[in-house]
Amino acid sequence: MEKYSINVLGFGDNVVDKYEHIKVMYPGGNCVNFAVYSKKFGVRKSAYMGYFGSDKEAEHVIDSLEKIGIETIKCRQLEGKNGCAKVTLLNGDRVFLESNEGGIRGRVPFVLDRFDLEYIKQFDVVHSGNYSFMENELYKIKETGVYVSFDFSDDSTEAYLKKIAKNVDFAFCSFNGTEKETKEYLKKIVDYGAETACASRGADGCILYDGGDYFIQKAVPLEKVVDTMGAGDSLIASYLVSYLALIKKGIEKKEAIKMSLVKAAEFAAEICAIDGAFGYGKKYE
Repeated sequence: MEKYSINVLGFGDNVVDKYEHIKVMYPGGNCVNFAVYSKKFGVRKSAYMGYFGSDKEAEHVIDSLEKIGIETIKCRQLEGKNGCAKVTLLNGDRVFLESNEGGIRGRVPFVLDRFDLEYIKQFDVVHSGNYSFMENELYKIKETGVYVSFDFSDDSTEAYLKKIAKNVDFAFCSFNGTEKETKEYLKKIVDYGAETACASRGADGCILYDGGDYFIQKAVPLEKVVDTMGAGDSLIASYLVSYLALIKKGIEKKEAIKMSLVKAAEFAAEICAIDGAFGYGKKYE
């Protein structure tokens, strides 16, 4: 059900997460998760654009997105293995064991052409990330005037931050350091060009920096954690959708940030009660 007059696009990675301890695979990937969580949160339109492989893992992701109602008309399917990661759970926390580095998607560059960019102009925000292999295309999206969101990592190098942040409006990352270290890291990202930077910190909640102020949001207490897979991605999706909708309504930016962080913390807590990133598990041999 539509709650927000916002259109979003996840541009980049899709994978299957294979849970080795139960032999069940779930669709996922930062950009796919963003599209799905935005849909669940109530956007008007949610789409995903990227490469799929040609194996049964790819078909499971494609089928799942179709059932959820994610638009995939600008995707492409290539001969080769789909992105795949092997994981297990330890007290509800997902632990990555190995991956195939994106499969065929990691070896074939996705180059945006004029028709792709015309399609992109219908969206309010495009989200990508540091495992998407789409870094070289971000400036093209930025030039269309559409907001760019990007998920960094706490181990992103200085050179990587400097190269990417200038083409990003909303930067996100997960970060395990102290509050002081987290704030310093966020300031660095904003200094390199991002409008805002937000770090998710697990049970410690999240911190957002807008170039002037730091906003600290506590995590919503959980009675039971089923699976933390996708918790950070759900925070990104719900925060951005809420924030952009409030800005459209004329809410002052700092107030919109505060209100959206609360909604994001609540939504992320809900996602921790779902198996896999967003369900749709399927047995594999």
